[in-house]
Amino acid sequence: MQTDIPITIGEETIPELTRYCREKNLDRFLLVSDENTHAVLGARVEAALKAQDWDVRTVVLGGEEVIADEETIVQVLLAAGREKWTYVAVGSGTITDITRFCSHRTRNDFISLPTAPSVDGYTSIGAPLVVRRVKMTASAQPPVAVFADLPTLCDAPREMIAAGFGDMLGKFTSLADWRLGALLWDEPYDASIARRYRGTLLKCVDEAAEIKRASPAGITALIAALVESGLFMLEFGQTRPASGSEHHMSHYWEMKLLQENRPALLHGAKVGLGTILAAGRYDVVRRLEREEIARRLTNVRLPDREAEMARIRQVYGPLTDEVIATQRPFLEMTAADFEALKRRIIDKWDEVLEIAATVPPAQEIIRLLEQVGGPTTPQQLGLSAEETQAALDHAHYLRDRFTVAKLGHLMGLW
Repeated sequence: MQTDIPITIGEETIPELTRYCREKNLDRFLLVSDENTHAVLGARVEAALKAQDWDVRTVVLGGEEVIADEETIVQVLLAAGREKWTYVAVGSGTITDITRFCSHRTRNDFISLPTAPSVDGYTSIGAPLVVRRVKMTASAQPPVAVFADLPTLCDAPREMIAAGFGDMLGKFTSLADWRLGALLWDEPYDASIARRYRGTLLKCVDEAAEIKRASPAGITALIAALVESGLFMLEFGQTRPASGSEHHMSHYWEMKLLQENRPALLHGAKVGLGTILAAGRYDVVRRLEREEIARRLTNVRLPDREAEMARIRQVYGPLTDEVIATQRPFLEMTAADFEALKRRIIDKWDEVLEIAATVPPAQEIIRLLEQVGGPTTPQQLGLSAEETQAALDHAHYLRDRFTVAKLGHLMGLW
């Protein structure tokens, strides 16, 4: 998979875009945007491409809230027809995902022009879609180039900037979960990527004050971190480095909101709240010594398979079969497997504590989110206490990953 994607961040990105297209002999474009992103950037991109006497077909998706669902996908595919295009995504996460999916399925390349530093998916291969009001991620492709127009990004709604920062803060817990899964469940891991990823995260956090101001320096740091995040996932070939228990809670809430026809909320805002909750779980882990863990585990029995499946069925309804398939490695553990896992947890508890120490306390995550104006409570996102607790209890079933949530579930910590 290509990871050497040209990335341009600056104040003159449209001329850079046309220069790139000329060098690559590109002259037929399908531009995808929504009403807001077309107004702030898409119209200028369209004009610049047409000024070169290139063939440009424009799709402006309408509606109060554009969702990457069957309706929008069909609109883009109908506009594309069977012709050869270079797709151009002018928008934030949703527009990029729609374009990523449609370009991939029509065997065309796409170029990304982000309009807000709100997500880390600009350079990823995954396209989160909503099919029959159920959230899923389809494998697609990264862009062949990214042109991030800095004035547009600085003028993005502040809640979208805060969401992007929340998505980056989620790497504290996702990186910890990634290492935890490798330590206790033999999941794939790359220490070099993890080290570089953490360096990118810390640089972004250092710019929190500038990000709050939406200054060019702060927004450059944020969009660069978000783009690098996608590149790290691309390099590893999976989302594990960037998606841990905090993302699983976000996915859980999003699925529930979609099923109830409630506003889906910004991805990064949900991730920020999930990061607070996941960091709280790591707070609990840090307070436990090896002797207490050993004592606790003597009384813990292998979770009952039928009881686990009944819980999944109650919580996930029509998604039960898919979730059960995802959880098969856990559901099919034998008593001997579980005893071996408990022994490993005890033997490696010092390393578990080292991992937990890499996650800031939940209160520090709250402080950082508040600094940039991001939501920090379920109430600010319109989530009830029951919905918050349900995500804490059940979101770990969504992925076959050993996270701090799975550790606590198996150990009976919460």
